[in-house]
Amino acid sequence: MPELPEILLYINALESRLLGETLERVRIASPSLLKTYDPPVSVVHGKPVLGLRRLGKRIVIDLEDDLHIVIHLMIAGRFQWKPHNAPVPKKVGQAALDFSSGTLLLTEASPKKRAQLYVVRGEEGVQQQNRGGLEPLEATLEQFAEALVRENRTLKRALTDPRLFSGIGNAHSDEILFEAQLSPARLTRKMLPEEIAQLYEATQRSLRAWTEILQEEAGDDFPGKVTAFHPRMAVHGRYNQPCVRCGAPIQRIVYATNETNYCARCQTGGKLLADRAFSRLLKDDWPKTLEELEG
Repeated sequence: MPELPEILLYINALESRLLGETLERVRIASPSLLKTYDPPVSVVHGKPVLGLRRLGKRIVIDLEDDLHIVIHLMIAGRFQWKPHNAPVPKKVGQAALDFSSGTLLLTEASPKKRAQLYVVRGEEGVQQQNRGGLEPLEATLEQFAEALVRENRTLKRALTDPRLFSGIGNAHSDEILFEAQLSPARLTRKMLPEEIAQLYEATQRSLRAWTEILQEEAGDDFPGKVTAFHPRMAVHGRYNQPCVRCGAPIQRIVYATNETNYCARCQTGGKLLADRAFSRLLKDDWPKTLEELEG
């Protein structure tokens, strides 16, 4: 799922292409995509684009007459920039937004169509999509600490909860926790003040760095491959590969369709975190430390 750095990457690319341009029409290819009926989608036809912004993991296109399009790409939704009036791909195409400068395609490479598009009038309609999380790049240390310990959660769950922090998901939470050298399973209310400060600094440092990396790689081109896995990531998606800091194999916790990646030596003092998929099956045979695993 595109997270804060990836959403900012899209916005950066779209601003240079859409600001001041006219949205001629919206072609909806998948009825499940459109989540609103009042106002009708046709109300945005012929409206100039006034701005683009991020709302959590959503992209907001601000149009004339206080109209707004809010798009949540979910896990598999992606944008493509094509020549004017480009056709919507049959299998993965969800919608096409035709502007005077070109066509923005919304695709979703998954049989589970979860992407969402809302057409709303007024800022109140936009804010109905706001989950209320703190903006991690704008927050003070005090604000960050207050949000972090509001509930007693694991650090992994707290960072990815959109009610607590805006725009952080599975991939970048792994990178942040590795940067901070903290366990994803550490409980928030057991954090020491210095550990909270360490996490706060790592959060800002990691998100800013990844925003710069992605935008430098894209340059003036429209981002063609936006993914949760990037070869320059330190831990996310690098299960069993050597840690870039200490060389120990990267570990993972699998749950549902997600996984948490971490370095046991750098983040948990060598302790392996219980993996639901295997520790329940192996029980006493499940290794408890990195040394046992390597042995």
